Amino acid sequence: MKRYALITGASRGIGRAIAIELAKDGCSILLNYKSNHAAAQEAKRLIEEAGGEAELMPFDVSQPDAINAALDAWFTAHPDDYIDVLVNNAGIRRDGLFVFMSEADWHEVMSSSTEGFFYVTQRVLPGMLYAHKGRIVNIVSISGVYGMSGQANYSAAKAAIIGATKALGKEMAPRNITVNAVAPGYIATDMTADLDEAELKKTIPAGRLGTPEEVAHLVSFLCSDEASYITGQVISIAGGIG
Repeated sequence: MKRYALITGASRGIGRAIAIELAKDGCSILLNYKSNHAAAQEAKRLIEEAGGEAELMPFDVSQPDAINAALDAWFTAHPDDYIDVLVNNAGIRRDGLFVFMSEADWHEVMSSSTEGFFYVTQRVLPGMLYAHKGRIVNIVSISGVYGMSGQANYSAAKAAIIGATKALGKEMAPRNITVNAVAPGYIATDMTADLDEAELKKTIPAGRLGTPEEVAHLVSFLCSDEASYITGQVISIAGGIG
């Protein structure tokens, strides 16, 4: 029986690396993205090149109607299957000092993480409950653990998901469903491309940025049977920051 994994925000960066790694683990990938079809097609090609399989699932994680339409169609086409693994990775940054932050920058960052987590997880969770098995991994950030200047919105959004991870982990533990969070530090992706890498390295004990693949390996472990006794945890992968 196939093992299906849904990764949100999977067309680029950390999400794409996770999708490729879980495909190598034998999962059939449901590759979510919002609008960058070319990047999603490239991610799908890389997954298939690695010997895996993937289907594209475009929707905005902050829009429940779009989520329900996409997942209803998938469940109709797969009446005997459920989504075994969910990685809530989608999120955006809109950095700026809080005193000058616009309402749009606050709400868009919050909704992409918090509402995305709520809508997608609540839609996928019943299948895991019925099967009495599942893995949920939420990609947060050290910004949500420690707070970062200029990122009040992003820090708040990721901190909210950390709290939800701990609570949901307790709720789901009796059902053999684990819920964990991975908190990356500075990872070499599009989201950090606008930052001063030389200055960043001075703040990282390891002296370098992390790679998406390093994050993906950690997620892969948390989704494995070997991690069945780990739940409700927040694991930082940040080169010694903290």
